[in-house]
Amino acid sequence: MQKECEAEVVRTEPYHGGFAIVLDQTVFFPEGGGQLSDTGTLTAAGKVLVVTHVHEKAGEIFHETKEPLEPGMKVQAKLDWTVRFDHMQQHCGEHMLSYAFYKLFGAHNVGFHMSADMVGIDLDKEVGWQQALQAERFTNREIQEDRPITTKLVPAEEAAKMNLRKFNDKLTGILRIVSVEGSDSCTCCGTHPTSSGMVGLVKIFKVEKHKEGSRVSFLCGREALERVEQYMLAALDASNLLSIKETELPDGVARLQQEKKELSERLTECTGKLMEYRIAEMQAHPAATKAGHKKFVFLEPDMMPKEAKALAKRLGEIPESFSAIFYRNGERLNYMFLATDGAELSCQQVIRTVNEAFGGRGGGRPESCQGSAACPEDWQAKAEALMSAL
Repeated sequence: MQKECEAEVVRTEPYHGGFAIVLDQTVFFPEGGGQLSDTGTLTAAGKVLVVTHVHEKAGEIFHETKEPLEPGMKVQAKLDWTVRFDHMQQHCGEHMLSYAFYKLFGAHNVGFHMSADMVGIDLDKEVGWQQALQAERFTNREIQEDRPITTKLVPAEEAAKMNLRKFNDKLTGILRIVSVEGSDSCTCCGTHPTSSGMVGLVKIFKVEKHKEGSRVSFLCGREALERVEQYMLAALDASNLLSIKETELPDGVARLQQEKKELSERLTECTGKLMEYRIAEMQAHPAATKAGHKKFVFLEPDMMPKEAKALAKRLGEIPESFSAIFYRNGERLNYMFLATDGAELSCQQVIRTVNEAFGGRGGGRPESCQGSAACPEDWQAKAEALMSAL
């Protein structure tokens, strides 16, 4: 497998704030066909340029760098082999896993996605986790058998007669066929190792419904191993925190969720009782608007939106009253205003004043408005002063 070559600069063009260099030959693979591009270096006249990305346009391959090279310069083009080998593992693993789904379940690969942190294939049939694990085990057995991987160039007419996993009958000319001995065979222009053992392993991380079929997300080789290590360490940390075995984590998390739900319900109940007490206390010693109607003002430094809505609903049951609820939730100050029947005060006028004072936004109807703003440190004093003026 060639990792570097000597080449000559054909031309350099400005490209996206940097430069794109065309060589007379290259070892770099341009992004395409679902595979990410190679990276590496171009060395010329003692200067080393980092190739950050490679793309193809109109049959020419452009090496993207931050500095230019003059036409005619001799260069040493060298791959970042760690990146190339990783791409080969992911790409070849995708071929082999796609073959497993086809062989075992008759599911065809109709889409391929390769990003920096995950690889995905789209299947034309729905598959579940048990089927996915069967396909994974099938693929890993073929990887462990270290089967030879070969490529050959054949005319499209001949390729159409071959036993390929998939074939696009619109393809013409000379086609490149990539084959895993005794297993997958299909047209492909991407990079591959010379044997299946070099893929290392395949590990599926997610199976989900996608359109009329499924999307399977996975990783191969070093990337798969590192991701499994991350998950293992996370599981160990979680099991230590909960003082349970790693295999008991689902039940442990379910118990925590149930406990959280019960505590939340109890907290809501206690908060409701506290608010009822405060409302009763306010009614016993009522404040009043300038028009003489009952006025209730709540300044809450830590309240959830659900609690604020419940409080507003309760205050809305008090006739001939005006109510204001200011509550902080994270970095935001939220406010709600209610005027029940008989209260001669427009909430729209109030919220305009409050929005202006806090630089907030919001609105509503004459009887009900709400809004929010960034929460200043002196929000309670400012809100109290605004409400005292009503």
